[in-house]
Amino acid sequence: MGLYQQVREAWKNPQENMPELWRERLITWRREPVTLKLDHPTRIDRARALGYKAKQGYIIVRQRVLRGGHIRPQMKRKGRRSRNYGVRLSLRKNYQLIAEERAQKKYVNLVVLNSYWVARDGKYYWFEVILVDPDHPVIKADPKINWIAKSKNRSRVFHGKTSAGHKVRGLRHRGKGAEKARPSRRANLRRQ
Repeated sequence: MGLYQQVREAWKNPQENMPELWRERLITWRREPVTLKLDHPTRIDRARALGYKAKQGYIIVRQRVLRGGHIRPQMKRKGRRSRNYGVRLSLRKNYQLIAEERAQKKYVNLVVLNSYWVARDGKYYWFEVILVDPDHPVIKADPKINWIAKSKNRSRVFHGKTSAGHKVRGLRHRGKGAEKARPSRRANLRRQ
């Protein structure tokens, strides 16, 4: 079994395979800022599988997202009925996409390539987001990644072009039963 295979096996059930390390990590991560730039990925196997390379132009960010129900924000009640303001909102995006969007907002000059799950507890989710600098000469010279430097890919995370975005938009399914997913659900509604 190779190194990456061993890492992958350990991450299949991290709480049982590395309980002390898991507990220590969560304790320290809760005290860290919401968005944190890292020197190297926590899950090297997953990062490499999603396109990360240990060279200039690639950045890893750990993003924390609050779990739980989402309630419509309270407004000042100046003659408004309070009946509708305890409404719980159904979250249309998954937490991973929210993490990617927040990382993109923090690092405006970079582009989100992909992301992966790292940890969760009762209150938070943690995702590591792979960001790429599209203006870096090393990235521009690499034929495998220089597509990200095109202007149409600058805001790809907000258009649902990442893997998490594809999942939210229902683009993981093809053929029978997925007729209304392409090009988007809204476009399909307008067509009718």
